[in-house]
Amino acid sequence: MKKESSGLAVVLVGPQGPRNIGAVCRVMRNFGYRDLRLVQPACNHRSLAARYAAVRSQDLLDQARVYQSLAAAVADCRLVLGTTRRFGKNRQQCVLPEELATMTATVAGRTALVFGREDNGLTNAELQQCHRFVTIPTDPQLPSMNLAQAVTVCLYETAKARFLPGGVEQQEPPAAAGEVEDMYAHMREVLLAIGYLNPQNPDHILQTYRRIFGRALLSAREVRVLRGLWHAVAVAAKRGDSAKDRSSF
Repeated sequence: MKKESSGLAVVLVGPQGPRNIGAVCRVMRNFGYRDLRLVQPACNHRSLAARYAAVRSQDLLDQARVYQSLAAAVADCRLVLGTTRRFGKNRQQCVLPEELATMTATVAGRTALVFGREDNGLTNAELQQCHRFVTIPTDPQLPSMNLAQAVTVCLYETAKARFLPGGVEQQEPPAAAGEVEDMYAHMREVLLAIGYLNPQNPDHILQTYRRIFGRALLSAREVRVLRGLWHAVAVAAKRGDSAKDRSSF
């Protein structure tokens, strides 16, 4: 029996073509998704060209929310999946589209499926805000897919979760992306203060921690525990500084 569509948001970062945005709306309606979020679109997403491509899904164009940053667009999401076709030492957590059905079904809360610009995709900084990377296997001779086609592949696989026999048991929901980003900012501040991070390049080590915690899909409780740790480290460091000051008299 068909299940209701899950809480999934399709996030397009810097989309450049109105026809692509319209085609994405049509695909979203095909698979029962309605939450479209645009980050700094480089075109008018409500133009005639976009509406023509949307084909009876123009209401998704009208309802689409526009954000100034990816962080703001995914702040309420529990799982953030960024799509990429490039690999490297910082892009090692790639999953295939066929894994999306089970992955999204086990998360209680909203999932963001993030797609980058038609010409350059997502930047490294944007991918750092994602828990997992999704890649579509393509021929090396022409690895980059059209934006709407890539969305089609991923939404088709994601929609399978609604048809899995018996469903999938949900795990403890991950923390919202905004909560995790606040934790990273707190961590960065404390580790800089105690001299653990190189002030000239603090994000070099933090990228490693992002990958570690990203694989863990931290729950809200785990985020609170970690923030308690950073607070305790900061307090201990201040006590140590105070002891040094007293010993100098």
